[in-house]
Amino acid sequence: MLFKSSIAAGLLAAANAAPTTTTATGSSSASTSASASASSSPFGVYSYNQEASINSAAVASVASFAGIPASEIPGADVPVFPVVSSQVNGTASHGPYSGSATTTGAVKTTALGSEIPVLPPNPVETGYVPNGLLHNPQPVPYQPAGGLGTNGTEPVYRVQSDFDYESILLGLYQEWIELDLFHNILATFNESDFTAAGLTPSDRFLIEFMADQETGHATLLSNLLGGPGGATPQCTYNYPFTTVHEAFDFTQKLTRFGESGVWGFQAHLDSREVAQLLDQSIATEARQQMIFRQFAGLFPMPVWFETGIPQSWAWTLLAPYISSCPSNSKRLAWQNFPALTVLNQPNSARINATQGFFNETAGFGPAAPSSDPPAGQNCVGNNVTGFDCSAGISQNRSIALSYPGRKVYLEWENPGKPVGPNNSYVTSTSAKAPQFVLWVSQLNATYSPLTNITTTNGTNYGMTIQPDVSTYEGDPAINGTMFIALTDSNITYTAFNLSAVNPHVAAGPFLYQAG
Repeated sequence: MLFKSSIAAGLLAAANAAPTTTTATGSSSASTSASASASSSPFGVYSYNQEASINSAAVASVASFAGIPASEIPGADVPVFPVVSSQVNGTASHGPYSGSATTTGAVKTTALGSEIPVLPPNPVETGYVPNGLLHNPQPVPYQPAGGLGTNGTEPVYRVQSDFDYESILLGLYQEWIELDLFHNILATFNESDFTAAGLTPSDRFLIEFMADQETGHATLLSNLLGGPGGATPQCTYNYPFTTVHEAFDFTQKLTRFGESGVWGFQAHLDSREVAQLLDQSIATEARQQMIFRQFAGLFPMPVWFETGIPQSWAWTLLAPYISSCPSNSKRLAWQNFPALTVLNQPNSARINATQGFFNETAGFGPAAPSSDPPAGQNCVGNNVTGFDCSAGISQNRSIALSYPGRKVYLEWENPGKPVGPNNSYVTSTSAKAPQFVLWVSQLNATYSPLTNITTTNGTNYGMTIQPDVSTYEGDPAINGTMFIALTDSNITYTAFNLSAVNPHVAAGPFLYQAG
């Protein structure tokens, strides 16, 4: 009981400690409570129940099933903290935003530079000799020297910097849309729709349970942000699908960038305690992404490693699907890049994706799902081994969705377009004219030349060739649901410093369905 109580107390402390708030002039002040922060916030008041309680009926039911008094069941008398409500002041709506923005642009203070320089390695990090021996005294038996947060200090589960706050706030925006999306799929499509797609009532319940998981994730991140004073409420959304298969394809893409967005920043967080709990939630999201790939008839995990992307990439991918947010929502600091589209995106619903045409996606945006092909060309329900993409534990396609040497045709917008909640963010870039396509997948960041560049009626077009690269022998790097962007240079970046590429991104990212 001590372990459970101490963790709960830590999260309660996080919920009751408001994060530092920054004014337009860049000065900072710390509030002493979540309620005080909420009432004084320039974003207005936002609140949710934070009082722990005991569900007597649930405890009685457990005791009855176990056949022993509740007093003999460890933990039955420990109050449980509630989840954040998933309701948006009434009935959640869906569809595009039709109003006018009252505030525009990302939240910001004074920028001290235009880009982060690429520096040589820290000499301290090249000196350790990994030879199987211990080089320093052990703090206690069976624990080698080193590590972060291992000196006995009580953990503080709370964001510790602007970087932490804005990263976790972005994560909360992602958790909110996933919660709504999973519920929306169940509300939009009935059991007969699922049956026609090869799914069962148990599969519907799995989606319902994944929505419950998102309620927990949204609660966790809200608490890590300091409670109502630092958290943000759920928004309303606009989705690009009309069929069950399109819904699953969109969802496997949305959960892909949701997961990759966290892998991109979690190792950089100042708060290692926050990173710990965040990892434990995003590991669940990785399972969700694989499940939706299975529902969409894709091979469940075609890569050896999952990639990470910068926060501004994740926000660029997410923002087009948020219609509007309440006036008491917190604004993000991340950049929205101009939109990039692959005109000949591989259609995962085709028996032979290599025979696809231009614009075979449904709806809009950088995660637009594959549209349903005509009868006779659709692999959903095509009960032929190697040519079937019906929902299943695993589907191994005889014809790959993409291949090295494939011509990839691109379209991208110019900066300055309103996007995101209430059309209140504006796409921007500091890059020069694009010259390269950056392919980000697994452990690799690979460039290919951008060619055949033209502009027609304010829209830009170009072409590139899909590279042939591997992480290690036997693992083609470009596979799965991955990311591409346009850049003005081909500077080398790796998994840990990929965000340094942002000043050179001219458009994108876009989710490329390589496999």
